[in-house]
Amino acid sequence: GNKSQDSGIAEMEELPVPHNIKISNITCDSFKISWEMDSKSKDRITHYFIDLNKKENKNSNKFKHKDVPTKLVAKAVPLPMTVRGHWFLSPRTEYTVAVQTASKQVDGDYVVSEWSEIIEFCTADYSKVHLTQLLEKAEVIAGRMLKLSVFYRNQHKEYFDYTREHHGNAMQPSVKDNSGSHGSPISGKLEGIFFSCNTEFNTGKPPQDSPYGRYRFEIAAEKLFNPNTNLYFGDFYCMYTAYHYVILVIAPVGSPGDEFCKQRLPQLNIKDNKFLTCDEEDGVMVYHHAQDVILEVIYTDPVDLSLGTVAEITGHQLMSLSTANAKKDPSCKTCNISVGR
Repeated sequence: GNKSQDSGIAEMEELPVPHNIKISNITCDSFKISWEMDSKSKDRITHYFIDLNKKENKNSNKFKHKDVPTKLVAKAVPLPMTVRGHWFLSPRTEYTVAVQTASKQVDGDYVVSEWSEIIEFCTADYSKVHLTQLLEKAEVIAGRMLKLSVFYRNQHKEYFDYTREHHGNAMQPSVKDNSGSHGSPISGKLEGIFFSCNTEFNTGKPPQDSPYGRYRFEIAAEKLFNPNTNLYFGDFYCMYTAYHYVILVIAPVGSPGDEFCKQRLPQLNIKDNKFLTCDEEDGVMVYHHAQDVILEVIYTDPVDLSLGTVAEITGHQLMSLSTANAKKDPSCKTCNISVGR
C-alpha cells in the first residue's frame, strides 16, 4: 500500500522554488523584487518568505542586530513586489537576498519550498528628495548671517610645494572622502577642492587655528563664488559633537562638477539661501555665511595659487576638528532624516 494512505496524510507536491531573481527600482531604502517559478503547485502558494541580510564585511560587528528578524513574511502578491519600511535599509550598502515560497496550512503552520539562490545588490545614495529633507533640517539651525570676504584652505607646506612643482601652481580637485552622511551622493564621487569660509565672531576674519596644517591659502570670495557659479547643498552632519557641518558645492556654470551636481543635489539661489550668499550692493559683491554651522565648501575646478596668498598661520593645529572620513552620528535628531540610516 501507499505510505501516505497508511499514515492518513495526503502527500503534498513540493512548492516551486523561486529562480532567476531580479532586483529593480533600487532606492536608498527600498527595492522591487521579482522571480520566476514553475507553474506546478503555483496556486497553493499563499506567502513568500524573503531573507535579507547585510553583506558582512570583515570588520563589521558580527553581533549587531542579531535580535532583528531578517525574514520578511509577505502575502503572495503579484510580482514584482516592493520591499520598503520592513527593514531599516541603509543607503549605499550591500545586501544579500534569498526567497522561498510558502503555503499556510489550516493549523497556521507553513509548508515551504527550498530556498532560492542567494543574490546580491547594493542600495542607492540619497536622492534629491532625501537631500532636500536634510537641507530643510539644516536651514532650521543655520543661524544669522555674518559677513565674509575670503575663502581659505589650510594644508601642510609640502602640499603647496608639490602643487607648485608638479601641477603648474594649480591646486587640483580630488575625490571627496567618505565623511558625512552615509547616503551622500558626493562621497567617493565628486571631485573638488575643500575650502572654509567661517569667520571669527569678534574679528570677522578667518580663525587662526586649523586642523589641516600650518599653511593657509586665502582667496578673495568673488574669485570662487560669483554669478558665473552655481551653488548646491551637499550634506548636513555632526560627529557626536555640539556643532554641525554643512557641505556646499560651488561649481562654475557648465563645468563637469556643475553637471554632476545638477543631477544629484538641490541647487540653492546664490543671493538668497540660509548658508552662503553672494549679492551686489552699490556695485560691490557682498558675501555672508551662516553663523551657527561650520561650512565646508567644495570648489569643483582647479584653483591657481597666484589668485590668492599662502602664509603660515599663528594658531594651533586642532586635530580634533578634522573631518577626514568622519562618521556621522546616526542618533542625532537634528541632522538625520527618517530614511535608511
